[in-house]
Amino acid sequence: MAVTDPYEVLGVSRDAEQDEIQREYRKLARQYHPDINKDPDAEERFKDVSEAYAILSDPDQRRRYDAFGPDFRQVPEDVDPDMWARSRSRARAGARAGAGAGPGAGYTTAGGFGEGIDFEDLFGGLFGARGRGGPAGRAASGAWGPVRGADQEAEVQVSVEEAYRGGKRTVTLDRPDGPRRLEVTIPAGVTDGQRIRLAGQGGGGDPAGDLYLIARIAPDPRYRVDGRDVTADLPLAPWEAALGATVAFRTPGGEAKVKVPAGTSSGRRLRLRGRGLPNPRGDPGDLYAEARIMVPSEPSEQERRLFEQLADASSFDPRRA
Repeated sequence: MAVTDPYEVLGVSRDAEQDEIQREYRKLARQYHPDINKDPDAEERFKDVSEAYAILSDPDQRRRYDAFGPDFRQVPEDVDPDMWARSRSRARAGARAGAGAGPGAGYTTAGGFGEGIDFEDLFGGLFGARGRGGPAGRAASGAWGPVRGADQEAEVQVSVEEAYRGGKRTVTLDRPDGPRRLEVTIPAGVTDGQRIRLAGQGGGGDPAGDLYLIARIAPDPRYRVDGRDVTADLPLAPWEAALGATVAFRTPGGEAKVKVPAGTSSGRRLRLRGRGLPNPRGDPGDLYAEARIMVPSEPSEQERRLFEQLADASSFDPRRA
């Protein structure tokens, strides 16, 4: 796919943070997804949005795009960005000076790789021993050879525990040549919408494109996930909430102890710092235990008598508290 400016496609600034880039991508992807939007141009727009996100969500691709522009995939890894910029600058100056002098003079307009680039100057130190048969020579003659395969996307659903711990998963992808099974490593601390890159597993080509698996955290009756923060209900007996207690509490990372202050009411959130989803590059999320006071659905005779005694002795009115 031809690379247009990914920043313009997603409508973000060049210094946009990853959260903003992901937010804009998800908004546009929903808007233009061909299963939702039946406009004839929606599918092409969706592809542009996906391509833009593939570039800007990958730190290495984004760095190379910022350095080399739309031709970044064709520029060899060894090329220094400053040398590239100087070569382009000299090429533009030479093109202005030699306007009307006809083609030649060591410049090329072939293949869309960089109009007016002096490839001998740019690549000579890297490929000089291989002469015009190397990448520079192929660029100058307009014959870049095999084309890299397209990047592709698929979604993989993970549980909250899998998102916390990571692990191995086998996923099956429908391909034109039949189903393909892949073993995937889910990184610990993966968040909803995060892209997992499988190099060389995308569309066919030379080399093959990459496959990006988009993680989707499955709904869970126990946990509610917001970014890396996790909230879970904490059932409490009336006396635990009234008198305070330390109770065992299930978390995605295993059992934890929660200290419940005396006088806790339903809805109170108790924070367990750092017990949310881990973060390989920074601080982990937090876990919030949300108090839910429970009463026996069928109290025994003794329990009923004690509740009646409490009702007689107490002046507390929760509707006026």
